Amino acid sequence: MQEEAAFLYNTVQPREGIVADWALILGASSGFGEATSLELARQGMNIFGVHLDRKQTLANAERIVGEIQKNGRKAVFFNVNAADELKRQEIIEIIHQEFSKNPGSKLRVLLHSLAFGTLKPYITEKSEDSITKAQMDMTLDVMANSLVYWTQDLARKGLISKGSRIYAMTSAGGQKVWKTYGAVSAAKAALESHIRQLALELAPIGATANAILAGVTDTPALRKIPGNEQMIEMAQKKNPHGRLTTTQDVAKAIALFSHSDTQWMTGNVIRVDGGECIVE
Repeated sequence: MQEEAAFLYNTVQPREGIVADWALILGASSGFGEATSLELARQGMNIFGVHLDRKQTLANAERIVGEIQKNGRKAVFFNVNAADELKRQEIIEIIHQEFSKNPGSKLRVLLHSLAFGTLKPYITEKSEDSITKAQMDMTLDVMANSLVYWTQDLARKGLISKGSRIYAMTSAGGQKVWKTYGAVSAAKAALESHIRQLALELAPIGATANAILAGVTDTPALRKIPGNEQMIEMAQKKNPHGRLTTTQDVAKAIALFSHSDTQWMTGNVIRVDGGECIVE
């Protein structure tokens, strides 16, 4: 696995006298995943990060690992496809082994921030220009269903427990339409449904699940959407604060929501958008 996964295992020890919780960030090398990894590390958590980068972008993941280290935290990053079943199981086994060696360890946060899907219309004159079944299935599998599979495997290993917080990044596209955004929109709607179901089924063990709906944020994922310039311009005019949401805005909110006193907050779609949604 080590050669194929190309994962970075850093054994920086936490500051003396501090037993740190862990966060598992799916999509850790950019956007919301990157910002949340860094913010939770600043708040004292060790970070497991799953990301998929080619050689030309791998340096950014290495930079994130270095910044986590500067905060005295451990960083264990895996460069693999988070939707691959075998890789998922291998990573979870490594997490389980880490916790077995350090009985005080706890998985406090699981963040699903995977943005990899097909941006093609449903209806076109030529069949080759429209989305295919394989593309639709892949988009929903990566951007929605993978959350369920990760949570199932973590729970079966006893890694989801009382006080664990699960978050999934959704978007306004879960309720609204945008040209070529159909499959991603379907995935976001499914993701919100999965969160509600997980909130119900995890309540008996004291774990929570919530979706985070950020305002329009200038991320690499947004830049891949056709018409993103128009989306950015509209959001800047619409937002009461006169600016876009930032990944740091969202990361700080997730860190705050991960407090032990938020046990009764579960099954929600929580807007972190500076009031963008309330303005027509």
